[in-house]
Amino acid sequence: MRNQRGFALLDLIFVCGIIGVLTSMALPRLTMAKSAAGTASAIGSMRAINSAQLTFALTCGGGFYAPDLPTLGMAPAGSREPFIGAGLGDASTVTKSGYVIQITATPFAGAPASCNGLAAGAAGRGYRGAADPTDKDNPRHFAINADGLIFEDIAPLFAAMPELGPPPAGHPLR
Repeated sequence: MRNQRGFALLDLIFVCGIIGVLTSMALPRLTMAKSAAGTASAIGSMRAINSAQLTFALTCGGGFYAPDLPTLGMAPAGSREPFIGAGLGDASTVTKSGYVIQITATPFAGAPASCNGLAAGAAGRGYRGAADPTDKDNPRHFAINADGLIFEDIAPLFAAMPELGPPPAGHPLR
């Protein structure tokens, strides 16, 4: 009699088949989890932007809002902490967790200079921000303005989002 050690080719094919079936069942769930994490990150970024804008307006902007993310990313005089984290305050448009995040504010001539170097007349009386997905298959677009409500729609909201008040499309997140 021969010694029956190891696997036969049939055993190996069977194991590979089981691994393939398990993988095909798990992959859609993994994709959904990644999409949900990106969405949660986008909503969190919108909340962080709102908080940073309120802090900027109350402490540094004389009641006016920052015109862009890099302004929120600059620390005020006498502090080492910026209004928003380095991941969001690095550039005017930031890609984070599958979303493109940006803000803008219409300059108001009567706005004073800020404590972090923003020139007089550069801050705005309101602001608008958006998080649009980089994946065209993701239908969730988010936007926020000086009212502090996060809005969601299946189409990009940034262009139509007013600096104050509700947008013409979309609905607020609860």
